[in-house]
Amino acid sequence: MHSYSDASLTIQPRLKPEVPLYPGHYYDMELYWDLTKQSLFIKLKTFKMVQVIGYKEVAKKDGSSFIALELSGDLELVQSSTTGAFYATTRKCRIPSTFDANVAKVMIGKQIDGDIVRVSTQPYEYTSPKTGEVLTLQHSYAYRPAGSLELIGHTPVRDLEEA
Repeated sequence: MHSYSDASLTIQPRLKPEVPLYPGHYYDMELYWDLTKQSLFIKLKTFKMVQVIGYKEVAKKDGSSFIALELSGDLELVQSSTTGAFYATTRKCRIPSTFDANVAKVMIGKQIDGDIVRVSTQPYEYTSPKTGEVLTLQHSYAYRPAGSLELIGHTPVRDLEEA
């Protein structure tokens, strides 16, 4: 993409390095040539990526089924609301696909531009597999493609534990 003005030229090549400069991100580089100062400026923007970590066959109400890909976001630190201690975690969700199981297996490990966001939902019960404690949650997670506001695959936490 090129854009021109009286005093500058902007060139916007897209970089997708084989080895990311920062894991889980990709980069968009903009080069600016300022004709008045005879200078080149480089602006590097980073974008998040998610990784396909698995898949699950999901049954529809009509009896048919489809394959959902399980996605995992970047590592983040979260503070426990009960103990105050920090722990490392990743956000996960599932998105529908048109793949069969064989193709879904090949997709494991692939990265997709975007991130996983928390979405408010109606309250639902979740039983912690580690403690057996029954919690009432009011959120799920969804995939948001890079540069979009659309959310795909709202996945309640309880459904992610089944995988």
